[in-house]
Amino acid sequence: MDNDKHLKGTTTVGIVCSDGVVLATEQRATMGNFIASKTAKKIYQIDDLVGMTTAGSVGDAQQIVRVISVESKLFKMRRQESVTIKGIATLLSNLLSGQRYYPLMVQLLIGGFDKNGPAVYSLDALGGKIEETKAVSTGSGSPMAYGVLEDRYKDDMTVDEGVDLAIRALHNAMKRDSASGEGIDVVVITKDKYERLDQEEVKEKRKALY
Repeated sequence: MDNDKHLKGTTTVGIVCSDGVVLATEQRATMGNFIASKTAKKIYQIDDLVGMTTAGSVGDAQQIVRVISVESKLFKMRRQESVTIKGIATLLSNLLSGQRYYPLMVQLLIGGFDKNGPAVYSLDALGGKIEETKAVSTGSGSPMAYGVLEDRYKDDMTVDEGVDLAIRALHNAMKRDSASGEGIDVVVITKDKYERLDQEEVKEKRKALY
């Protein structure tokens, strides 16, 4: 039996900043009330400057990552340019809505930087797609994360400020949600780079906030 299919529980955050996008998740995967992993990967790089966070079934998420990574590579080969964030969100929306009778049990955030600037989209299991203009959270701990995001988000935040806000929001969710994990994974995407923050740096930032 594939245990991956049944790993669930997550809080993810996406923040649109003036100079890029911050994507962050905690790192626990659960099977019922059993903690199956404390270092589960929930942010995937699917193009040079595009990341995707996943909440829900790990097996379904990995299937989606494989499909969308291939699609974005094919687009780049044919067009000699990267697909836009909106384009990837539309591809994902079509993929998810095509599975309507056997839905993939996921909530996704797609974020990155393209020729139009920074962008984040959220998608539900049936392919519903929303462009997020500020901050968004998905998963079991999202109600707690939203409390912090709505209180502290401001227009024209830099990615450095976005990183601190994302860590603060996840820390808050993790204190109150048994399905959210211990570690925090943070990715920063600007026009020049896709960067995953070092775990020690994240721990230091987390300590400094409290």
